[in-house]
Amino acid sequence: MAQQNAGKGNLKYVDPLIGNVGQLLEPTRPTVQLPNQMMRMYPVRKDYLDDQISSFPLLIVSHRLGEAFSMKPSVKKIAEASFQQKMTYDHDLEVTRPWYYSTYLVDDDITVEYTPGKKTAIYRFEFPEKAEKNILFNFYNDENAQIKFTSDKEISGYEIYHDDIKIYLYGVFSEKGNVGANPSAKAYISFGPSASKNIEFRYAVSFVSAEQAKKNFSNELSGTTFNQLKQAGEDAWYKVMSQINVTGGTEAQKRSFYSALYRCYERPVDISEDGKYYSGFDKKVHESKRTFYVDDWTWDTYLAHHPLRTILDPAKESDILNSYVTMYEQGGWVPTFPVLFGDHACMNAFHSTVMFTDGYNKGIRGFDTLKAYEGMVKNATQATMLPWKNGPKGPLEDFYYDKGYFPALHPGEKETDPNVESFEKRQAVAVTLGASYDDWALAQFAKKLGKTADFEKFSKRSQNYKNLWDSKTMFFMPKDAKGDFINIDPKFDGGMGGRDYYDENNGWTYMWQVQHDIPGLINLMGGKEKFEGRLDQLFREGLGRSKYEFQAKFPDVTGIVGQFSMGNEPSFHIPYLYNYTGSPWKTQKRVRFLLDVWYKDNIFGIPGDEDGGGMTAFVVFSSMGFYPLTPGNPVYTIGSPLFEKTTIDLPNGKQFKLVAKDCSVQNKYIQSAKLNGQVLDTPWFSHAQLIAGGELELQMGPKPNKQWGINNNTN
Repeated sequence: MAQQNAGKGNLKYVDPLIGNVGQLLEPTRPTVQLPNQMMRMYPVRKDYLDDQISSFPLLIVSHRLGEAFSMKPSVKKIAEASFQQKMTYDHDLEVTRPWYYSTYLVDDDITVEYTPGKKTAIYRFEFPEKAEKNILFNFYNDENAQIKFTSDKEISGYEIYHDDIKIYLYGVFSEKGNVGANPSAKAYISFGPSASKNIEFRYAVSFVSAEQAKKNFSNELSGTTFNQLKQAGEDAWYKVMSQINVTGGTEAQKRSFYSALYRCYERPVDISEDGKYYSGFDKKVHESKRTFYVDDWTWDTYLAHHPLRTILDPAKESDILNSYVTMYEQGGWVPTFPVLFGDHACMNAFHSTVMFTDGYNKGIRGFDTLKAYEGMVKNATQATMLPWKNGPKGPLEDFYYDKGYFPALHPGEKETDPNVESFEKRQAVAVTLGASYDDWALAQFAKKLGKTADFEKFSKRSQNYKNLWDSKTMFFMPKDAKGDFINIDPKFDGGMGGRDYYDENNGWTYMWQVQHDIPGLINLMGGKEKFEGRLDQLFREGLGRSKYEFQAKFPDVTGIVGQFSMGNEPSFHIPYLYNYTGSPWKTQKRVRFLLDVWYKDNIFGIPGDEDGGGMTAFVVFSSMGFYPLTPGNPVYTIGSPLFEKTTIDLPNGKQFKLVAKDCSVQNKYIQSAKLNGQVLDTPWFSHAQLIAGGELELQMGPKPNKQWGINNNTN
């Protein structure tokens, strides 16, 4: 999978094809874009195994949520079937870089190139000599779309996305052609055999207006060549990839690391245009000097993706948090999965609350903290807690506020609440645990704002997780409305994905979903020794049935080690929990093993749904050697770095260095540690220590030092 046109510096390690074949569900897409910008492209095909491209989109509107404006080149006579014809390509003649894409269409002998700007892009086509040269336009969303040539080289139009959002297009070809349209409102342009074999299409899109699309075109592409735009893209990626520099490690580890870092700049995306932006939260165009971001799935990204950005680009994180506050003001709720059309309302819980608290406790300001707090409180006291739902609370929420747990139904019992989503179910245990964490985060925010009564209220609610702990089974188990435990098999019951009680994972994963109160969880399990034994058992416990039977019910549970799932976000913090026991060396062992087994530098190299940075931020942190185990608490816990030296250039002009002496594939265990020259005997350091600059020095060895780090008090 070695890429041509690899780029300079750390860019030579970035390979967008890593993970392009999914374990069971979604693959990564080889997205070509500028860091956190809305102009995104990858060719439409099933995945890397597909040798045919259906079309080239002019815009990926949202991560896994659609495209706008289909385009394809052809040398064949134009007919209705031409618009649906697939294009065969050669994998080995394809070049995919973050800022540039090229492919060779074998049947038609056409080379396609692409390079993106922020709201613009350029396609370049090399046709065979003396062939008919056609470019065909179509739509991905058929509702009342319109595209037309306004001259013999100029095109404009719009496509309706998500029923009511107009996406505007303006583009110019490098040569004049014969233009046409057909009854389906599709358009095409033809260049005869005598035309140049190199045809360029330069274009801009806008969510604001047709006029703004033209302005975007002028702002970015006026006097700019393909190669200049391409170079600017490479420079933009070089800048962000140069912020973390590593020495040592293997070539494969560097490829996995920097490719993961690239994924962390895929989302969210800046949709501001010339001081204006369209908001799907109130369906209006607004003026603002602040950048407005959408396309963020917080159930996935609050864990490691947002915390990584608080280190690398706190100013951008401030703009993102400000966007969430603005969304609340426009739409009435703090969103969970903000996308172009509004809140997508996926998964469960209000982890945007954790995201706000984590940023705030790490010194990020620049957003209306009181308005943010107002929104978080409204979510916690007035919003539905039902998975995949938006809107006001109902009887199940009132039950939760009163009894301290989300009630579950017995197997086979008919649903009584018509608002419960038919496939996603109640997820009663997952909802209770997620809400407990969110309420803890809200309590911390309240404390910082001096709201003592709220601090006490939400601190008490953050302990609700204890209401579902079953000391007999040693699992978090569902309870019915009467307060009785429901007797289920926490390993396999609950329907598809365990959704009646858990979510995508089973009770073995949700046993550890108390990041905000790990000492309390340790007490529930009977102390550190039993807690550690339970962790050991997690990684060794069998499925109890065939793998195909298990994964037919739990397709999200991939990257399996025992009952641990490396391929799903709720598992990320679990291997670091040994730092709370007497055996931090087991964290070092587990993290190294998991990175080595499940994060390879090839097309199978991502063990689960990557979700635009949600998963690969785990790789970035873990490869560097530390992890934000509890977002909201400005502390990092130490794992086992892959590299001899990692240097982070901080935005404040300082550097944080992590030096792992004698680090290698075998030397994964910490023998001793110093922070800024002082002996460090705890497996933690603070965000304040990180951003102040300095050096964490670890002496590594091939066998564990079982005494290091056992002083694990985080205070």
